[in-house]
Amino acid sequence: MSELLEHIQIETSDNPEIAVIWMHGLGADGNDFVPIVKELDLAGLPGIRFIFPHSRTMPVTINNGYVMRSWYDISNADLTKREDEGGLRASQQEIEAFIAREKERGIPASRIVLAGFSQGCAMTIQTGLRHPETLAGLLCLSGYAPLGDKLALEATPAARATPVFMAHGEYDNVVPFARAQASRDLLVSLGCQVEWHQYAMQHTLCLEEVQHISAWLKKILG
Repeated sequence: MSELLEHIQIETSDNPEIAVIWMHGLGADGNDFVPIVKELDLAGLPGIRFIFPHSRTMPVTINNGYVMRSWYDISNADLTKREDEGGLRASQQEIEAFIAREKERGIPASRIVLAGFSQGCAMTIQTGLRHPETLAGLLCLSGYAPLGDKLALEATPAARATPVFMAHGEYDNVVPFARAQASRDLLVSLGCQVEWHQYAMQHTLCLEEVQHISAWLKKILG
C-alpha cells in the first residue's frame, strides 16, 4: 500500500470500534473539522477513531493557479464542466488507502464512515459509492456528486446500500443549492437511502446541522 497522506487522528477511547474518515474543503486542511469531534457529542457510542487527512497541494485553475490543498483541480465555476477526472480518481485511491488501513486495524467496512465538506463531500461521494463494500455511512455536507454522468455505471451494488446524509445551505454561494439537489436526486435514482437536510445558510455549517449529524451518526452506529 502506498504511503498514506498526512493526517490528524483522534480516538475517543482505547481500541476504537468505529472509524470516521473526514475530508476537508478546498484550501483548508484536516485541522478544519477537528473541533467537531467534541461538538457532535457521541458519548453513547463505542470508541471512534476520527481521521482527518490533509490533501496534497496543487495549482487550482479557478484560483489563478495558486497552489493550495485541493483534492482535485477546479477549472470552472460551473462544477459540471471540465471536471478533473484524473485528480478525482487519484484522490479516491488516497481515501481508499485509509479505508484499507482501518480494515487492517480491525475495523470492518460496515463500521467505517466517510465524511466531507464541499470538495471533501465530493470525494466522499466519489469514493463511497464506488467502494466494493457497504460502508457504515456517507456524510455529505455542502457538496455535490462529481463525475455524475459516470456514477450510474460505476456505483457498486453494495455501495448503493450505504446510508447517506446530505445537507446544504439554501444560500450557498460556492456550490449552488440546485447542484446539491440534483446530486441528491441522482443518488436517490441509484437506490441510495438519502436523509436530506437544508438550512437557511451559505457555504458553512450551523448548530442545527451539527445536531442532525449527531443524531444520524447515533442512528447508523448505535
